[in-house]
Amino acid sequence: MSSVRKTIRSMRILALPLARPKIPPEAVSNPNAIYNPNRMLIYYHFHLIPSSTSGTQENGQSRIKQLMTRASTKAAGVWAGFGKAPEGTWKLKTYEYGERLVDRIDFEELALKSVDPSLGPSIPHPDVTGQKLEDLQEGSNIEKSQDNHISLIYPPSVYTSLTTTAASQLTHPCIIHLRALLTTRIPRHRRGFWAWMIIAPFTAPFMLIPVIPNLPFFFCVWRSWSHYRAYRASQYLSSLLDRNLIVPKPSEELDSLYLAHSSTLRTSPKTPSSTPLPFDSDPPLNSDGSILSSSTPPPADETNAAANSSQRLLLTRKSIPAILELFGLPSTAGADMYRAFEQVRGRIGGNTGR
Repeated sequence: MSSVRKTIRSMRILALPLARPKIPPEAVSNPNAIYNPNRMLIYYHFHLIPSSTSGTQENGQSRIKQLMTRASTKAAGVWAGFGKAPEGTWKLKTYEYGERLVDRIDFEELALKSVDPSLGPSIPHPDVTGQKLEDLQEGSNIEKSQDNHISLIYPPSVYTSLTTTAASQLTHPCIIHLRALLTTRIPRHRRGFWAWMIIAPFTAPFMLIPVIPNLPFFFCVWRSWSHYRAYRASQYLSSLLDRNLIVPKPSEELDSLYLAHSSTLRTSPKTPSSTPLPFDSDPPLNSDGSILSSSTPPPADETNAAANSSQRLLLTRKSIPAILELFGLPSTAGADMYRAFEQVRGRIGGNTGR
């Protein structure tokens, strides 16, 4: 049990809100849509801190797990080699095109697929064992002490004044948002896994092209594998939420960073008033993390729409290095945050719920 406790302590989740919900709410046919403009856009960074149990866990991995890890490492090395190829070669062109494709993948998927359930507490998934979480034997339960909790670090000023409906008034808004994200992502990644797996065999004719490898096949396999990892991670995190192992933890340091770097975004020269838009102006939330619907239609004037979009942003690109320094994150995490920020800017620039 002590090894499980140390493993859980080695994991933390950073909740970085990037944009507010749309005000007034936009009418959407499906409130659980992946791109619901009435839901706050949050980037979650799942940080696995090296612990003393890492070596023990690696030695206990199954042979299949070891082979998969080696294959992933080998593939990553080959891909990195493409990026170092001479200018004008097909390898470098393939690498540049591939990186552009990665930039178009939902940042939520990229974040989820970075989660390795084997590094966290061992929790069986209901769809694998056939058991419900509450029916598991008492001996397999993880002790619910403070040491066993995974911290969900968040800026408190972004959430302080958010009110919820009666059905979720006992649940913190940051937990509501995380659960809503996982609820919408699980079916999406399950469908994505099977769709790309079915498409892969149809790329066989490309094997007849000499010299150049069957890139379409490898792309289909990679996309299927990416969806699978995000799917399993979503299930795993949902299980942790069901067991109340993920607990909110406010960070005053992160909150100060938000206040410092969002000051230029909280006012807009296109609005009649120059009063900054406070963090506590967010509307009440439904149990799924979206804001309560309103009969007021969205503004038709393009100028007002642009102003509303600019005021929805909570961070700037300049704040990302400060976040990396605050939590001691690697530069690779910064690349993911920049990608998420750019995608959020694109979504609030006119995309609707789908």
